[in-house]
Amino acid sequence: MPVTLHPVDRAAWEADAQARLDLSRIYADAPPERLPASADAFIEEHLGEGGRFLCACFNDRLIGAVAQRDDGEAWWLSHFCIRKPTRRRGVGTRLLTLVGQSAHRAGRPLRAELDQLRMADQVLLVRLGYRLEQRDGFHELHLPEGCQR
Repeated sequence: MPVTLHPVDRAAWEADAQARLDLSRIYADAPPERLPASADAFIEEHLGEGGRFLCACFNDRLIGAVAQRDDGEAWWLSHFCIRKPTRRRGVGTRLLTLVGQSAHRAGRPLRAELDQLRMADQVLLVRLGYRLEQRDGFHELHLPEGCQR
């Protein structure tokens, strides 16, 4: 499955109707306890705060996403979600690999607040080869060997 990384910021959200529809569908598939509001309200709020979404793109459709914000020191990740029809096909693994590579090229470590990484998320990341280092209220995600390209 040739998945590519497609960033969606405020400008892309406003200009691309297909990206709006796809991103809304991705987060509509999220378990309700994972989102602080409805899918569209969550997306609008995140983009309004200067965040963006790093999305998995396949056949010109967005099929997975992770919310990302850059504080100038690190990339903070949250709200990782893959569309239900494409789960268990390696999309999440590929998305995390692409995000890690992109962050490495930008010279930014990946971080996630402790409350954003549930146990299942942590297990997945460790199985993918990430090393999680717990710090003051967050995890720093260290890329697996060979993923820094």
